[in-house]
Amino acid sequence: MTTQDDQSFILEVLPAFVCEAQEQVETLEQLLLQLEDRPGDRELLDALFRCAHTIKGSAGIFGLDAVVAFTHHVENLLDRLREGRLQFSAALSTLLLQCNDQIRALVAEAQHPGQADAQDLQRRAALVQQLQAAGGEAVAPAAPVAADAAAAAEGLRPWRLQVRFGIDTFRNGMDPLSILGYLRGLGRLHGTACELEAVPALERLDAESCHLAIDTLFDSAATRAQIEDAFSFVRDDVELSLTPLDAPQDAPPPAAAAAAPAVAAPKPVAPREPAAADDQRVIRVQAERLDAVMNLLGELVIASAGATALARASRQSSLVEANQQIGALVEEIRNSTLQLRMVPIGETFSRFRRVVRDTAAELGKDVVLDIVGGDTELDKSVVERIADPLMHLVRNALDHGLETAEQRVATGKPPRGRLTLGACHEAGSILIRIGDDGRGLQRQKLLERAWERGLLERGSVPEDAAILNLIFEPGFSTADKVTNLSGRGVGMDVVRRNIEALRGSVTLSSVEGQGSTIEIRLPLTLAIIDGFLVGVGPSKFIFPLDAVDEVIESRPTATGLDTAGRGRMELRGQVLPVVSLRTLYALESPAPERSSVVVIRSGGRRFGVMVDLLLGQHQTVIKPLARMFRSLRGMSGSSILGNGEVALIFDVHALCQLAERPPGPVARLSPRGSASVADLS
Repeated sequence: MTTQDDQSFILEVLPAFVCEAQEQVETLEQLLLQLEDRPGDRELLDALFRCAHTIKGSAGIFGLDAVVAFTHHVENLLDRLREGRLQFSAALSTLLLQCNDQIRALVAEAQHPGQADAQDLQRRAALVQQLQAAGGEAVAPAAPVAADAAAAAEGLRPWRLQVRFGIDTFRNGMDPLSILGYLRGLGRLHGTACELEAVPALERLDAESCHLAIDTLFDSAATRAQIEDAFSFVRDDVELSLTPLDAPQDAPPPAAAAAAPAVAAPKPVAPREPAAADDQRVIRVQAERLDAVMNLLGELVIASAGATALARASRQSSLVEANQQIGALVEEIRNSTLQLRMVPIGETFSRFRRVVRDTAAELGKDVVLDIVGGDTELDKSVVERIADPLMHLVRNALDHGLETAEQRVATGKPPRGRLTLGACHEAGSILIRIGDDGRGLQRQKLLERAWERGLLERGSVPEDAAILNLIFEPGFSTADKVTNLSGRGVGMDVVRRNIEALRGSVTLSSVEGQGSTIEIRLPLTLAIIDGFLVGVGPSKFIFPLDAVDEVIESRPTATGLDTAGRGRMELRGQVLPVVSLRTLYALESPAPERSSVVVIRSGGRRFGVMVDLLLGQHQTVIKPLARMFRSLRGMSGSSILGNGEVALIFDVHALCQLAERPPGPVARLSPRGSASVADLS
């Protein structure tokens, strides 16, 4: 390819490098944090070195010399740690974390070259000096990190490099070009020649076999060990000769003397079967493409439901059977596609280890983070949108909730505070808990601040849950002073608003002196769910199927309901709260003589919902509520049925709260489900 073609190719595949490098940077950070708990762990040290080595080698392929040059210094320090010449310490961990942040910034700069200013270069140079000092190297004068190895040609040592890659190099997952790109970051390659005689004729060429042998001149300030280390990943599958050209000819170094003056013939390799395909291969797909597939799948589900309804109306058995087969296939496609979007929330939780470490150090607190249920999966779009609210809650717990070591010891607690992030599946949703064993919320302080701001009439004391929920009021803060973390009265109301925008809910519990727990309940996905369709008069509603415990058909219409539609019923010797949808939402349709009850589970609670018709399982494509319906309590979304009707989807947790206490003014729905009442609050 021409130089222009090379540049076009690099620009095309650069986003893939950036994505992979960002993952390596995240992994490097998590490994450093794990190493703080297990200093000296050789496996962690080796994994750290491999991460830095991979970033450096990949950057070399793309000519990102600034990334290569800086990561080279990090790699040197990690190599000394790995060899036991340095001991891992908290100060060294802090330095390496700062360097990891710098690598992250350099990777980001790769997409927009030339944006680094003088301050960035000075910060980078200062980190290089710290790395050199920590590793016992001679510290170079402060100067911006070299962006091009060729600019430092003076003092480079000339080498002759001869290398022959083994025939199975490709089969073992190695790329010789990436190694040469890595070498380019260590110095300057020139006079490169390939041994064409080693390549078989085209008709006998096996594309999976490697026949690459090169002879090149290499100018570099790196040591022999550092140059040879570039081939560490293919050490068993390569023949290498490295000869210093400035060495006396009568006293060649041992390695050079042992090597042949030219590229030697490869060692006999026993023939073997081609490597089996890896079952764990990963294909990267842009999120926008996956979202487009999900949108089309949603329309396919709706169209399939419509075709099934028409087939049943035609009473043609063959057509009904064909549509049933199509419906089953659509369901399988739906489940498989949804699974593509599911990711473990532990990846998000792990990012908070660094936040907890740095924030606790800033506040002078000793805090350990526990992660529970990190393998719990939920939709990728939910994970992305919950990260910011979680960040605020974690920082809030560190600032307000947990005490300093001295304060904890004075109250009889262990000096180290504990912050817990947990997740689990529950009733068709995911439950996230953020808990701490800190000071808890001081109810009297909350009341006084609410009286001052006019949120409550002075002297009035509402129930406990209402007092705790004051922290979700806009502008509410109990901080005595403004800090970098809190005290401005901005945050908790935004957290709740963002969570509710995901069709979720947030609740708070606290015991003064013992700690606080915030529970966030979210849907597993924002796209498609299995639902249970019911009818009340001509209106249709959908429950998430995972929340449905059981169904009781043809029960006489309950009497004794209050004006809010709440009552009680006996079920196998137990009293169950029950709510009538017709009364709760003031549906204008005559009540039937007999009704059915859908028993719903929310958390550890069960309650019944009275409906007219049970219409069975329904694949539900979730659509957001229109703006005028977004504050409608008990509802989380809507769905289009196969016949074009609109069904409202219940928020089971909110409906449970409505069933257990008087709801106040509610929306009055017309028979077709449109709003016609004034108060939607």
